[in-house]
Amino acid sequence: MDSQELAQYLETTDSISKSWLLVQLRLKKLEESRADLSPEVYAQRLADIHQDLMNLGEWWIGKEDEVFGA
Repeated sequence: MDSQELAQYLETTDSISKSWLLVQLRLKKLEESRADLSPEVYAQRLADIHQDLMNLGEWWIGKEDEVFGA
């Protein structure tokens, strides 16, 4: 699945508000542009995405089924 398909899936399933899925989209887009980036720029962007993921914290604890359930 490429970033276009993932973005379309997020829209179709009304998942655009799910931050962890937006992180996946950012990772996919970064992966797709890796060949055009210097190693330093790639590493910085990856670190930025990682930091944003860590900033989400553990808000989901206690409501795993509600948040991640099918």
